[in-house]
This record gives sequence, C-alpha cells and structure tokens, in this order.
Amino acid sequence: MVDDFDPSLPEAGEIVFEPMHFDADGFYISEDGEMDAAILTDWKTDVVKQHNAYRAQYGAPALTWSDALYPGTQQWANQCKFQHSNGQGKYGENLAAGTGGSYGFSSALKSWMDEACKFLYFESNNHPGFSQGTGHFTQVVWKSSKQVACAIGNCRGGTIFQQPSKYVVCRYSPPGNFAGRYA
Repeated sequence: MVDDFDPSLPEAGEIVFEPMHFDADGFYISEDGEMDAAILTDWKTDVVKQHNAYRAQYGAPALTWSDALYPGTQQWANQCKFQHSNGQGKYGENLAAGTGGSYGFSSALKSWMDEACKFLYFESNNHPGFSQGTGHFTQVVWKSSKQVACAIGNCRGGTIFQQPSKYVVCRYSPPGNFAGRYA
C-alpha cells in the first residue's frame, strides 16, 4: 500500500482526457482559442462557404479568406471583451457572443443576417445603405468587401456573460458600412 496516494492522478492504464471545446459547428477550439492546422483549414472553408451562401442571395461577389486578418482577429476574440477593436478603418468588424452548447459561428452569422428584415431598401432618396440596426447584415453582404477572417474565443463566466460563452469576431476587407452607400 502506498501512503501518498493521490486520487486526482490517473491509475496505470487509465485514459486521461484533456478538456476540449467545440463550437456548435463542430470545430475544436483549444483553451487559448487556437486551432490545429488541419482544423483551421476546415474552419476557413466553412466560414467562407457560409458567408458566400448568404452573399449570393444579395448579388454580392464571393469572399476569400484573409490570412493577414486572421491572427489579429483570433487575438481579439481571445480577449473576451465585447467591444469593437480600433481598426482605424482598415477593416469592417462584426461581433457576436452567446452561451450554451448550440452557440457557434453559424449562430452568429445567422443573427447578423436576421437584421435584413430591418434594412430599408428604399429610403427617401432611393439609395439604400448602412443604417443603425442593420450594420452586421450590411457588412456581411457589402459588395466591395473581398476578404474575411473569423475567430472564436472561449470566454470564462463573468467576462461577457455570467456563464461561459463563445465570442465570434469576423473582420472584412475592405470595410463596408459607409452611410449612403451600398457597394
């Protein structure tokens, strides 16, 4: 018999599972928000595919993934501060956060697209464009935006919400959402 037995340590032959986090779309996210290379490739494909499916409905050209925007996007998401970064006009930015196992990138993108019903297609001057309450939607479908990068942060309870949450950040280049324009 061993006197200094520690019940928190695994016994010989016992499998130990590290904590893993998945977004609702099934992508593994590590504690620090980083994805391995193979999963990141799938993530990029899925983000672009889902964006482009929505953009096609509005006649917007397809986006491509931005490797240049991604590192800063992931770093911002990992901070779990629900506020816009100071991109100084270099990119457009959409933010969303949610709780529960079913929340992920698809949920965030859908919430942004749900703003379409509030969009005023025919304002008094017959020139639709950016308006308050539809900025996430218009950024997703902004025709002159060419690239996107999105990231998810796993946030502890007490950061964004009282319970643990996922924080979705997407950045777009060139930025959209210019008042009076829809291009």
